[in-house]
Amino acid sequence: MILTKKWISAMRLRTLPLAVSGILMGSALAELSGVETHKLITVLALLTAVFLQILSNLANDYGDFAKGTDNENRVGNMRALQSGNITPQAMLRMIIFFVALCLISGVSLLYVAANGNMNYSFLLFFILGLVAIAAAIKYTVGKTAYGYSGLGDVFVFAFFGLVAVLGVYILHNHFTWHWPLDKWMILPATAIGLLSTAVLNTNNIRDIENDRASNKNTIVVKIGLNNARIYHWFLLIGAFVSLVFFIYANHLHWIQYLSLLAFIPIMMQGFTVQNLAPSPKYNALLKQLSLSILLLVVVFVVLQTVALGIFVSNTISNFVK
Repeated sequence: MILTKKWISAMRLRTLPLAVSGILMGSALAELSGVETHKLITVLALLTAVFLQILSNLANDYGDFAKGTDNENRVGNMRALQSGNITPQAMLRMIIFFVALCLISGVSLLYVAANGNMNYSFLLFFILGLVAIAAAIKYTVGKTAYGYSGLGDVFVFAFFGLVAVLGVYILHNHFTWHWPLDKWMILPATAIGLLSTAVLNTNNIRDIENDRASNKNTIVVKIGLNNARIYHWFLLIGAFVSLVFFIYANHLHWIQYLSLLAFIPIMMQGFTVQNLAPSPKYNALLKQLSLSILLLVVVFVVLQTVALGIFVSNTISNFVK
């Protein structure tokens, strides 16, 4: 039981709300667009996203420990290898185990989406899946870890936003993308990507001093604390504007705009980041923002569904009249 608790802690399950947000958004958009969605695709996509997130967390623990970034000056919660609760060898074995889980879940997802046809689209998405696994590991592991050169934000935006939302949307569509009809889906994907990047930015603001001392050149280290706070507002406001444009372009009923109220806790987090010096208090801000993003997705989807129902009902009523 003690070992189980250690591994659960190492997996950092509190980060999972962020991992599932993009999948839920993409699946809901497919449903709202009239696509014949499949629950098994959603379930397998969620499993794959969760496995990838845990893989990333374990690999980050290993990579930062190996580079000496996780030391006595770390502001965030103490990690598994840093605490000595788990050995590097055991961590490597668990990383390999989750790579296997990602492959099994991911291939199963593609097989269902392709109706068993191993076609060109299947191969393309399989390669994308391999890239996602590599990205989860290479954030902090190895001499060319991209998290140490300020590219973490780019990868988070791409995989948590564009790949998660648009990817699962396309999978529900059996690898089909209808242009220009589906072009508006880029906006919610952009919103989730920007908000996910804001989570990483919050983390990097918290760790700015230790990262700088450890030569971990995140965006925050490169541009400085004040500019990182401006950048944080750019991410939050950019996400807000993206959803406003999506609702405007797909307007069915004014009730859709009420979903923007879910940005209130997100913007409140932005004000706290603006005024709070880097400290362990940022741990609570990370959890707050991750849960707020999930709440936003749920509220957005519910009100889009309600608006569609009202629109259909009014259309039928007008036709009957």
